[in-house]
Amino acid sequence: MKKMLRMTGVVVSLVAMILPLTAYQSSQAELARRKTAVDRYRAAGVFSEKVYQAVMSTPREYFMPEGQNHMTYEEVPVAIGWGQTITNQWFVAYMTHLLDVQASDKVLEIGSGSGYQASILWQITKKVYTIEIVSQLAAIAKQRWQNLGYSSIVGKAADGYYGWAEYGPFDKIVVTCAADHVPVYLMQQLKPGGVMVIPVGNPFDRQTLLKITKNMDGTVRTERLQSVKFVPFTGKMLEKYGK
Repeated sequence: MKKMLRMTGVVVSLVAMILPLTAYQSSQAELARRKTAVDRYRAAGVFSEKVYQAVMSTPREYFMPEGQNHMTYEEVPVAIGWGQTITNQWFVAYMTHLLDVQASDKVLEIGSGSGYQASILWQITKKVYTIEIVSQLAAIAKQRWQNLGYSSIVGKAADGYYGWAEYGPFDKIVVTCAADHVPVYLMQQLKPGGVMVIPVGNPFDRQTLLKITKNMDGTVRTERLQSVKFVPFTGKMLEKYGK
């Protein structure tokens, strides 16, 4: 027990070293950088107004790894450790747009990562649940949400393959890692009338982004949107590959 307590203390200390234990606010320079990016998205006219507002309200720079602030608005994924990445801002906005999240929706995210996608969702609905298989990342994301005042985001460290039946069913589900099939548990936890966005294909190559709508009668409509490349969905999903 003493050894376990010491190990817990080490994890807490590491998180405290990575993140300040005070509320975070963007500088005027960071706000200007974010506005420039959002204005560019507006000019393209792709997303809904609530998505623009969500992106503008979320301090993306706070979710970047140390020393990578210059990459905040580069439209490429950035490594955040443990084999994971933070998805570029445009694509986070795109996936949020595809979900068409409503203020009353309950949303499940698989793959919390840095905590950024969940934070974007939180700007639209306060009922956000998110699962991260890497316990260190789950702890860091939780600390970030607390520092930003997003304390109603509910996260846990677990294998997202099984979803989160305790809080389901969900109106929307977003998966931010590559799966070679759609997990049956996630389909079971998606409400009739709900939407899931998930990259499906070879976890080690490229995938196709799918938008899956569960009809009110339980049947499913699948839209194949575009070729993408996400980090693999680990845990149960990769057992067959010996990973």
